[in-house]
Amino acid sequence: MSEMPPANPAPFLQVERDGPIIIATLNRPDDRNAISETAHSEEIAALCAQITRDHTVRALVLTGAGKAFCAGGNIKHMLEKSGMFGGSPFAIRNQYRTGIQLIPTALYELEVPVVAAINGPAIGAGLDLACMADIRVASEKALFAESFVKLGLVPGDGGAWLLPRVIGMARASLMTLTGDTIDAAKALEYGLVSEVLPPEQVLPRAMEIARSIAANPGHATRMAKRLLREGQDMKLAPLLELSAAYQALAHHTHDHHEAVSAFFEKRAADLQDK
Repeated sequence: MSEMPPANPAPFLQVERDGPIIIATLNRPDDRNAISETAHSEEIAALCAQITRDHTVRALVLTGAGKAFCAGGNIKHMLEKSGMFGGSPFAIRNQYRTGIQLIPTALYELEVPVVAAINGPAIGAGLDLACMADIRVASEKALFAESFVKLGLVPGDGGAWLLPRVIGMARASLMTLTGDTIDAAKALEYGLVSEVLPPEQVLPRAMEIARSIAANPGHATRMAKRLLREGQDMKLAPLLELSAAYQALAHHTHDHHEAVSAFFEKRAADLQDK
C-alpha cells in the first residue's frame, strides 16, 4: 500500500481583494515571513503575472502577518545548508537565479503601483522587498537592515541596485557595508519610508494611499509608473519620446475621455478600465 503524498502547504501569500486593490500578506508569522523556498518566490511572481493580466487591478498593498514584515532569508536553513542554501556553488547560484531573484524581476517591473505597509522588521531580503514597492509606510516599531555582510554574504536579490535608488549611494553604502540596523525614525530621515505611524494605523494608511491611486484611471497610473521606472536609467530625450508615445495611447482611452467629462461636469468619473 503506497503512502499518501504530503498535503500541499498553505500558501505563502494570503491574497485578498478590495475593489480594484489587491492586498497580499506574507503569511509565515512563525518564521517572521522569511523567504527561503523557491515556492515562496514563485507565488509572488505568479501574483504579479496575474495582476498584470487583470486591467481592473489598480493597486497592490504588500504587508506581513504577525510582528515582522519580512526577515529575509531563513537563517536556520543557512545553518542546515538546506533549501536554496544547499548544494554545490553552481546549484546555489542557480537556486538564487530561479528562486528569490524571480521577485525583483516580477515585482519591481510590475506596472501596477505597489504600496508597502511595513508592519515590523524588514531585514536583508525583506528590506530589498520593501524597496521594490513604489511607496512605503512604516510602523513605529519597524526596523531596517541591509544585513547580509553580518552573515558573510552579499545582497543576492538585487539590493545593491535597489537600495541606492531609494536612499542614495552614500546611505546605501553605509547600510550595506556595516549591515547595521536603523529604526523607523532614521528610515524616515533617509527617505526610505514616506510616513511612520503607530502600528495599528500602518495598514489602514497604506489602504488609504492605494484607494487614492485606484481612484485614477488604471492605464494612466500603470504607464506613469513605467515612465518613473524607465526614467531612472534613461536619458531625457528617449524618455520624452516614450512619454509622447504613452500619451498618445492615453488620449485614445475611454477612461481619459470620461475623466475629462467628469472634471467639467463636477462629478465622479465612471472608470471602466478601458
